[in-house]
Amino acid sequence: MNILGISAWYHDAAACLVTDGRLVAAAQEERFTRKKHDPEFPHRAIESCLEIAGLRPDQIDAVGFYDKPFLKFERLLETYLACAPHGLRSFQTAMPVWLNEKLFLPDRIAKELGTDAPIYFAEHHVSHAASAFYPSPFREAAILTVDGVGEWATTTFGAGRDATMELLGEIRFPHSLGLLYSAFTYYTGFRVNSGEYKLMGLAPYGEPTYVNEIRDHLIDVKDDGSFRLNLDYFDYPSGLRMTSRKFHDLFGGPPKTPDSRVTQKEMDLARSIQVVLEDCLLKLAMHVRRETGMKHLVMAGGVALNCVANGRLLREGIFEDLWIQPAAGDAGGALGVALELSHRKFGHPRVVDASRADAQHGSYLGPEFGRDAIRAFLDSAGAKYEEVADEDVASRTAEILAAGNVVGWFQGRMEFGPRALGGRSILGDARDPDMQSRMNLKIKYRESFRPFAPSVLAERSGEVFEEGVASPYMLLVTHVRPERRRAPSPEDAGKTGIDLLKVPRSDVPAITHVDHSARVQTVHRETNPRYHRLLEEFHARTGCPLVINTSFNVRGEPIVCTPEDAWNCFLGTEMDVLVAGPFVLRKTDQDPAVIERVRAGRRFEAD
Repeated sequence: MNILGISAWYHDAAACLVTDGRLVAAAQEERFTRKKHDPEFPHRAIESCLEIAGLRPDQIDAVGFYDKPFLKFERLLETYLACAPHGLRSFQTAMPVWLNEKLFLPDRIAKELGTDAPIYFAEHHVSHAASAFYPSPFREAAILTVDGVGEWATTTFGAGRDATMELLGEIRFPHSLGLLYSAFTYYTGFRVNSGEYKLMGLAPYGEPTYVNEIRDHLIDVKDDGSFRLNLDYFDYPSGLRMTSRKFHDLFGGPPKTPDSRVTQKEMDLARSIQVVLEDCLLKLAMHVRRETGMKHLVMAGGVALNCVANGRLLREGIFEDLWIQPAAGDAGGALGVALELSHRKFGHPRVVDASRADAQHGSYLGPEFGRDAIRAFLDSAGAKYEEVADEDVASRTAEILAAGNVVGWFQGRMEFGPRALGGRSILGDARDPDMQSRMNLKIKYRESFRPFAPSVLAERSGEVFEEGVASPYMLLVTHVRPERRRAPSPEDAGKTGIDLLKVPRSDVPAITHVDHSARVQTVHRETNPRYHRLLEEFHARTGCPLVINTSFNVRGEPIVCTPEDAWNCFLGTEMDVLVAGPFVLRKTDQDPAVIERVRAGRRFEAD
């Protein structure tokens, strides 16, 4: 039985195909349209999923949509009425879209798909919960979902056992940890729904000087983790903006403009809201443990992408183990609703691997391009390349990395979710103290304070990082072991804030954040043997079991999907080498006229 899951029309539209309870394919629409966070109906993602599975549209047996539009419409109407006359302009903008399109989704989805398969709708947080529990490696687990808002719920908890799942409690809009964090994202000059991870990355540069103001004025948190926001400080219920004048007065002025320089104030605000968020999540987790009695926890929702909070949650030992859906945001709702239908509506059994492997398949769920397809494109583009034997790709790439080159790594199936996990990655040598600033400014074209993540051999993670835990989806922050850290030099000892950026902090400085932390990806032979082999070869040459891994894209663009996307990104940046399948392309070998033509056609926009 083939079930298609869809998320669309808010942000991060996506599609997922589940066959007899097994994840077959999943992809975000942005990767195909090249529009970051594309919210439109995921035509291209659906086509890709069907192609991967070898299916026609008429072979889809059921379709699931990731939320319930009528419930969301009810919340919007009630909120606008409660806020009136504020928000009139937002109301006038939103209502025609709802009345003409969103309230008639069954007909629209059927028309877009060209199928008469039955269409089912799951509540937003049910989709999140299903995406967290069903692919997890646990036979039973507590469930916690936290985001901005679904229909009404902003936080839910429950429990899953085998193929059943039940949500036991919720916190409702307008009280939302996700929207609280997004309010600070907005206030510090970043874009809501895409800049939250920048705020998280900025936090270690600051001090928690505003924690008391946040706790005293913005949020009241109870011992059980339940919370209420003081809505006098926020404007988001009326749809106008995230924060109110009272919020601005509390923190000493209007929001930072997006293009202005980051100051110590923004760093301190980032650190302060991160501390408050972590404390709230810890209280929620302790309540969930008490209520469910489960020893394992699974998580989804946009807040579950806060890997700093996730790392602290694991270290606190409230649960014995933690599993987070890699596509924890709205894109993962497509996966969740498909699994929810498969297991609970149609009764397909849930198989839990005895080895504790999850059912997410490393999140390598997107399209793959073979040797012939890559060669055909490269020839058509006039590329100069060397073709190497499959068994030599890893050793050749390791040699290139060890020589100080930045490498675009295009291999196997594309990842599902916001993280590059060794399928569509840009790689560098983490031992090079200049590599972090070089990759940020000349390749990613993004803010210099942004940290890079390491990909490390899973079996050697404990040699470099304190906890040595499995983190295959880059969703846990841990710390570099004390013996690998470096004490600051006398001239660096007094530095604070952004001046800490260029202070080497370990023997792998390019992936060590200012607080000695790192957002680790552990690479496992079972899920990505070629990437694992590359790290083995690099370790054999250098003694270092890790490399920098950042997503294969530049600021404002989605991660690359096709050989053409990889080629354009390679030529449009200061990347040194592209390794696409078995083909090695050096920038110095390419025609300068081709490079100039590609660069002239690219426009990098702020995200």
